[in-house]
Amino acid sequence: MKKSTFIALISAFVLSAITISNAQTLNQTDDGFRGIWYYIGKLNNEYVHKYSGGLGTYPSNHNPFAVYSPTAKKTFFCFGGASKDAKPSLLHEISYFDHATGEVARPTIVLDKATDDAHDNPVLNIDAQGYIWVFSTSHGVERPSYLHRSRSPYSIDAFDKIDATYLKDGKEVPFNNFSYLQSYYQKGKGFFHLMTHYERGVLKYGAKKPRRTIGYITSQDGVKWSAIQDIGIIEEGHYQTSAQWKNKIGTSFNMHPDTEKGAGLDYRTNLYYVETTDFGKTWHNAQGEKINLPLSTPQNGGLVKEYRSQNLNVYINDVAYTAKGNPIILYVTSKGPDPGPEQGPHTWHVAYWNGKAWEIQVVTTADHNYDMGSLYIENQNTWKIIGPTEAGPQPYGTGGNIAVWVSKNQGKSWVKERILTPNSAYNHSYVRRPQAFHPDFYAFWADGHARQASESSLYFANQKGEVFRLPRQMSENKAKPQKINP
Repeated sequence: MKKSTFIALISAFVLSAITISNAQTLNQTDDGFRGIWYYIGKLNNEYVHKYSGGLGTYPSNHNPFAVYSPTAKKTFFCFGGASKDAKPSLLHEISYFDHATGEVARPTIVLDKATDDAHDNPVLNIDAQGYIWVFSTSHGVERPSYLHRSRSPYSIDAFDKIDATYLKDGKEVPFNNFSYLQSYYQKGKGFFHLMTHYERGVLKYGAKKPRRTIGYITSQDGVKWSAIQDIGIIEEGHYQTSAQWKNKIGTSFNMHPDTEKGAGLDYRTNLYYVETTDFGKTWHNAQGEKINLPLSTPQNGGLVKEYRSQNLNVYINDVAYTAKGNPIILYVTSKGPDPGPEQGPHTWHVAYWNGKAWEIQVVTTADHNYDMGSLYIENQNTWKIIGPTEAGPQPYGTGGNIAVWVSKNQGKSWVKERILTPNSAYNHSYVRRPQAFHPDFYAFWADGHARQASESSLYFANQKGEVFRLPRQMSENKAKPQKINP
């Protein structure tokens, strides 16, 4: 072995050890709600970054950030918090909104993730016994991932680290790395997780593993997990966004071309959808046709809309279902990855499977690829989108002002009902729909300056459109959120 190679290996090992040792399970209460500010993609122009801002509820490929429990009559929620250091560290924090009192609890800091990368934001879920799980993701393989479970049902007082394992090549190995996690729980079956894993090489299918491979993994108890089953291995990989309806779990994803434009993962195109109703044993498209996984070619049975020939990027925001279980996908298209008007318009679409065909309609246009919102199917005739479609105080930056859009004809046309965040100092972004949401805690997001590092606050809105800011400073164990709009 060459000396330089040996030194590089030792350095990587030491760096890995330092990274692992720096991440700490804390189980400490915080004195308020402070979201993480994050940027990626430094640019030499007026827009400063590819995207940036208050990203405590980022990215769209993490779900859920909030879960309503009818048993506890609380909405439990997690977020990427910021430590009080000069260079803030990402804190995985959890709190709840008490629907009986209208108060929020002081957040518990479960984990200091030893990074400021908001890609490592947490995801939470609740099992059949009421135990709350916090899944601490990682952006790639540079840092480990963690699982924590509450010591008591429906309690955020303390969490224990779970040393989980999964099957790899027939052996149980530590389950300590997962990215872009979406967590679902089905009573009697357990956890079903959609995720991304980064493992180059040659797959058993004979294909080269892409940079971002999407798949799923299951567990009855959250401790012992199955092998990872791949969903898509097309060219350079995918981003996926998913949802659950009864025993159905469906995922929508795009693909990264491997040869075009020389820009790698900044380019993502096409729109796909597949679903399972038997906990991953079999998969099919919306038409009900069986799909054999993993999908490995751009033209396949899961293709909803081909955008590659149009040279359009595709950014998926959300997936929801009608009362009949028909999927609806909310997504954005643009001409490229860079901020600013040149690669616009940034067009919001809904793709709706009407039972016979996919209907694709335009909702509106915004000013950034990462203006992420959520889709609500309130009844057969009322669909709603809540998201930052309006230019904010930092135009052409991530997020903006939050608007409510309503359709009364199953997505064929949309009307802007109201703006929830007028006169803001910062852009608002990444509006999240809680799992099994309650009307009093209907949407959850953060704000932050879209050009430069700033403080970031966290907000929620009720179904009526009233917006509340979570307290940045708390002297008691519980506090009333501050209403900020009329």
